[in-house]
This record gives sequence, structure tokens and C-alpha cells, in this order.
Amino acid sequence: MVKKPSALPRSFLSLRRLLRRSISGRHYRRTTSSARVVAPAVPPQDKLKDRMVLVDVEGWLLRSPLSAFPYFMLVAIEAGSFLRGLLLLLVYPVLCLLTLLGLDLRLETMVLVSLFGLREKEVARISKAVLPKFFLEDVTTEGLEAFNKKAGTVVAVTGAFPRVMVEGFLKEYLGVHAVVGREIAVAAGRYVGVFLEEEHAGMERVGALLEETEQTRSEGDGAVGLVGAGSTVHHVVSCYCKETYVLSEADKKAWQPLPRDKYPTKLVFHDGRLAFRPTFSAALAMYTYLPWGVFLAVFRSLAFGVLPYRVSVPLAAATGMRSRLVAGPSPDATEKHQAAGGRLYVCNHRTLLDPITVAAGLNKPVTAVTYSVSPVSELIAPIRTARLTRNRDEDRRRMEALLARGDLVVCPEGTTCREPYLLRFSPLFTELTSEVTPVALDTCVDMFYGTSTKPGAKWLDPFYFMMNSRPEYRVEFLERVYTAPAEGEVGGHEHNIQAANRVQSVLGEALGFELTEQTRRDKYMMLAGNEGVVKGGAKK
Repeated sequence: MVKKPSALPRSFLSLRRLLRRSISGRHYRRTTSSARVVAPAVPPQDKLKDRMVLVDVEGWLLRSPLSAFPYFMLVAIEAGSFLRGLLLLLVYPVLCLLTLLGLDLRLETMVLVSLFGLREKEVARISKAVLPKFFLEDVTTEGLEAFNKKAGTVVAVTGAFPRVMVEGFLKEYLGVHAVVGREIAVAAGRYVGVFLEEEHAGMERVGALLEETEQTRSEGDGAVGLVGAGSTVHHVVSCYCKETYVLSEADKKAWQPLPRDKYPTKLVFHDGRLAFRPTFSAALAMYTYLPWGVFLAVFRSLAFGVLPYRVSVPLAAATGMRSRLVAGPSPDATEKHQAAGGRLYVCNHRTLLDPITVAAGLNKPVTAVTYSVSPVSELIAPIRTARLTRNRDEDRRRMEALLARGDLVVCPEGTTCREPYLLRFSPLFTELTSEVTPVALDTCVDMFYGTSTKPGAKWLDPFYFMMNSRPEYRVEFLERVYTAPAEGEVGGHEHNIQAANRVQSVLGEALGFELTEQTRRDKYMMLAGNEGVVKGGAKK
């Protein structure tokens, strides 16, 4: 049910009237005697309780000095292409020169270069799946604690970013109720790359946004503003807030970055290819290195695809690609299995190269089961691969047949996870044999991630991993875990789930990863807006 405007706090109604005047060409009114600018910057613990708070994103929440260039570069590359990012890189020095001459066109030009012609849905996906990781690294502990879990309605105001670039991060990870920023023109579902309005004109949407929230009560003693000194939104926020806390640059420099364990929402999933913050200097270094990285990826792929492991592994190490064997397989694992069939190796999933790394550690051929690996990846794989169907009974029969013929590698997480978390294990592997050998895998990259949920780009995943200058795999073969019911125990589905959880716990302890209940479906729903199922099913 849509709430009537009269249900809004009085400060909101005043804000809307003020913004209507500002849009029509009038000047902002000065702060009245009832509006106070308070120092020091951080408000007392109980000052914001149940009150409406307006937060300056750049001046208060994010660390200083802050440049918007890395975020526009991320949008240009991840939502567009490396060519678009190169154009932004070439244009930016000219924009900085014009700024020194008194003509600041950086924001408008970066918006035009980064967003022109991009699909609205793709940019929205990047803002939720890629940018939050980098924004969270910029959040200050003190800035977030000043209003987190205390305020009533929190409205974030940004002057340096379009609303579409920060809304997903602020709402999903920081719990902000509404976000105010400038809108970009859209035509036929694609961004035109120009702002629809003048600076701060979009503030009139605050009232409309809050009408959609569930807040019905009036908020105490009026709105409170949290802004940075010299911020572009300072005069706008302070003109209608009853109290405004202003943060000086000196005080902000003493604020600390927010530790990962204090994120309001855990960062389990994120997407994108770039594993570093693309500042101007870092982006310049990446584009300088890119031709050599492509050569390394092709060379390493050929080495693993053609040469035996005893040759390809040292050769790859000579180019900077390392496989660190923390604990090798047990002696009987490298010999021919005496009983019928082979061993079942269960590993967590980091990249598509996981089974190849396990095979290299064993120095013997294995078979890997996959769901939706591209034909290109299957063609160049140096080990045998077998497709599954996502039909439980059929997949179990296929894996039993493969295990009867030799060693089998499975990744029961069902999808890759970049962060130090383990997703929930599918219990299907516990039905295949009475014992499994867990293999703990971890990766380290310096430039590109070897995983992505972007449609049509899965076949590039191994190449991106091998494009890194010093990619590294950490491999640890663990002691066998028995999955069959013990004497007196009852088997069945519940026992299989407990056995899968036990294997997950063993791997999590070895890696130092946190166990989660997240699944493949959760990842793809968050990052791609679908369940990650390829249309048409798997090939037979």
C-alpha cells in the first residue's frame, strides 16, 4: 500500500519543497538558526537513534583520497570491453590537464566513455556483482559505525557517482534505505552516457523513495546530516538537516578501513575479471602487460595440453606459474589400485583447472566430471572429462561407471568460489564409494580472476587464470574420509548429507575457510539473476 505524503517526516516535506525551488533556478536557502553545524564530527552514541540520517558517500563513508576513476574503469571493462577501458585510460590524462586549466569535465566524460551504448541491465548487474568488493575496501570503520544499527531511515547521497553505480552496494551490503544520485539518460534499454539533470537536482526523489519504505512513524527531532568538509553535497545536506556533523580531512585520515569480519553483509560472491583496483597507474601497467599475458596463456595452455606433467609443470614454473604441493598423495594412491575401480578425489572448486592440478599432483591420468564446460575447454583439456545431466539418478550411474574404470575427481560445491568460503556440498558423491580422498585447493592471482558468470565467456576462464604473471595453486592431499555407515548406523539420505558435511568440514579446516550453506543457485541468482542452468541441457 502506498503511503500518503503526509506520513513522511516534516524534514522530508521541507526537503522536497527546497529542491523544487533549486531546480527552478533559485538558490539554496541558508542554514537557519535551528540548524547547527556540530564539531567534532562523530555524533554521540544515542544521537541518531530512530532519526533520519543523510550520509555523504564520498565525504563521510569512503576513505580519502578517493578517485572515481577506478570504478568507471571497472564498469568500462566489465560491462563493456578492454577496448573501452583503453579509451578511458587514454582520455583521462587530457581530462586532468583540462582540470588544471580550470575546466573540470572528468565526471561527465568518464560517464560518457564508460556507459555510452551499454545495456541498462548489464550495468545494473556490474553494480551488484563487481563494484561492491572494491567499494567495501574503501569503507571506513568509524564512518560506518557512526550510523550503522542506530539510525532510523538512512539516505545515502552521492555527488561523484551516478546512482546506478552505488545503489546495489549501499543497499545490499550496508543496509541503506535509499540512495540519491544523478540519473543517466537511457534510450531503448541502453545508456546514452549523459546526465538527465543538473548536479543535486535528483535530491527531489528522496521523498518518493522513502514513500516506498515501510517506515510510518515520525522521526524524532528532525534529520541529521553526516558530511565531509569541502564535499560537493555539503551545502545541500546542511540546508535542511537540523544538525549536521562535518568531518575534516585531518580527522578522516585517521579513520581505518573496515575489516572483512565487520562487513554488515558477508562478501561471499563477486564477479568480474580484474583482481586489482584499476587506478590509473595500475590500469596503465595492465595494458602494457596484456600482450605478454596473452602469449603466456597460449604457451602455458599448449604446454599442459601436449607435454607430460613431469615436463609441463617445471616449464610452467619457469614462466612464473607455480603449483605448491603442501602434502602429496599417500603412497598407495599413486600406485595401481588393487581393488576394482579407482579412487574418488573430492576437492573444493576454485577454477576449471582444479582436476588438472589434482592429476599433476598425482602424476597420473584422472577423469573429471563437469556440468556446463564449453566445448573449447573440453577440447584443450589434457585429462578426460565427462558431462553430467543434473538428473540425480543418471549422474550417479555415470559416475559409478567412470569410477569403475579409474580415478575420478569431483567438485561437490557445484560452482567456484573466490573468497575463503566453502559452499554446501552435494551429497551425491557419498553414494559412489565407502571412502573418499579430500584434496584442498587454493589459488592466488595478481591481475585476472579465472572465473566468471558472464554468459558466453566461460571458455575463457582457464586462459584468464594463466594470463596472470605469477598464478599459483596450493594443493594438499588429505587423509581418507570414510563415508559408509559405521556398524550400527542407518544409511540413507540423511547419512549421506552428514558424510558430505564431514568432508566439507575437513576441507574447511585444512584451508582455513568458513563453511556456508550457500549453493550454486544462490551464487548465480545474486551475480547473474538466473539459476545458472544452461538452456538445452548437457550434451550426451
